[in-house]
Amino acid sequence: MRFKTLTTLSAAGSLGVVLLAGPLAAAEPTARPSIAQAPKADSKDALFGDVPAAAGAEKAQAPKADSKDALFGDIPPAAGAEKGPAATSPGWTGYIAAELARDYKSPEHWSNARLRAEVGRRGEFNGNVKWKIGARAEYDAAYDRSGFYNSEVRHDQRYDFMLRENYLDITAGNLEMRLGRQHIVWGEMVGLFIADVVSARDFREFILPEPDLETIRIPQWAARAEYFKGDYKAEAIWIPVPSFDNIGKPGAEFFVTPIPGPGGTNFLGEQIPTRNLSNSNYGLRLTALKNGWDMAGFYYHSLDVNPTYYRSVSAAPVPVFTYQARHDSINQFGGTLAKDLGRFVLKAEAVYTDGRQFGTTTLTQPNGLVGQRTIDYAIGADLNVFKETRLNLQFFQRIFTNHSADILEDRYESGASVLVETPLSAKWEARALFVRSLNRNDSMVRTRLAWKFEKNWRLLMGVDIFSGPPLGVFGRYQDKDRIYSEVRYSF
Repeated sequence: MRFKTLTTLSAAGSLGVVLLAGPLAAAEPTARPSIAQAPKADSKDALFGDVPAAAGAEKAQAPKADSKDALFGDIPPAAGAEKGPAATSPGWTGYIAAELARDYKSPEHWSNARLRAEVGRRGEFNGNVKWKIGARAEYDAAYDRSGFYNSEVRHDQRYDFMLRENYLDITAGNLEMRLGRQHIVWGEMVGLFIADVVSARDFREFILPEPDLETIRIPQWAARAEYFKGDYKAEAIWIPVPSFDNIGKPGAEFFVTPIPGPGGTNFLGEQIPTRNLSNSNYGLRLTALKNGWDMAGFYYHSLDVNPTYYRSVSAAPVPVFTYQARHDSINQFGGTLAKDLGRFVLKAEAVYTDGRQFGTTTLTQPNGLVGQRTIDYAIGADLNVFKETRLNLQFFQRIFTNHSADILEDRYESGASVLVETPLSAKWEARALFVRSLNRNDSMVRTRLAWKFEKNWRLLMGVDIFSGPPLGVFGRYQDKDRIYSEVRYSF
């Protein structure tokens, strides 16, 4: 028997933006230099993702393409900084932030009243061995002092502590190794998790945390080796103990509920895979820079960071669905492409995924899932339309190569995003992000003002608006429209 009540509604795969059932997530973009500031596409800095030296800095201060900092994308010391241990041991860095958010649709409530602190430090034992440590702690009064959320959600989100990047870097000629807890970012697109298949993410606040994707990234415990020569680079990773997306608890502000049962929906605790070698992740990535084209291809085998909701059905007196989040073994092949064309930067990436399962609308389907092979891809352009105004345009799509009529997603799920950010004065900056499904009326609008009122201090003020059908990627949160603010001190 097919459960037809929901066949016209969109699912977590809408837009091709699959937050918990797939790899895409239309999110706030990571901080990237403008085209005028970006490294040239035919430079080694462009190949390895380095931050270019400040204007006017001495050429000798720029990171060399065959250096360890160039390899792993670390920010080099400022021009004029001392060489040696002092240059890599600047002391503790980080930030302290206070955040407030209020949902203004009925029922109105505070959804965020957080104090967060993150600290880190880097240094070196000698020229060939460097280190980095970091941690984050936070307290959210909205989940401690308010009775709006259930006890399980309050316990999960009122306090948090997380180790951030904690690793050793070891250099041996053209071979570089990073051992420990680290971010591994393979994607090129602005704010999309398409080729960024390695990262785990904290989705308890959907994709809303400011200011960029690093806020929601969860580092992986990994061994990472890279060998580079000329315009080529080979990278191998092994993750013996994977980290997975943090999806929160049922009843949380942005908990993603799968297809609800007509008689009710229950949830069992998430099933985290056991820690053994057979459950480790591994991958290989090759990168090349030719005639200004920055190209990469990869293979990645993993326990999916995104959970799959396994379903059981109790039929009497009406169907009740019971779900449990599990992590399937998947294989992914993908590639990325970037090219500076002068007037704009062209970027593209694509990933083929085999082994992922999707929820069905058929009651008789065992475990409520059907295997689907997918191709996710995105094409985007980054432009400076005015002197300092940045415009980013992106089109993205998911293709189900063996599409089943029993899933909620269409064979082709398409979406687009538009980002505009511009300085209003020396201390004020405005940003607007619009993301929309091209299959249905499902969208998100984010607007933000940033005020840098003192050195190292910043105030953010913004509005997030969701619209769409009840099971849409954004429509499911249409009663979560909110205003928010954050004051941050960086050191």
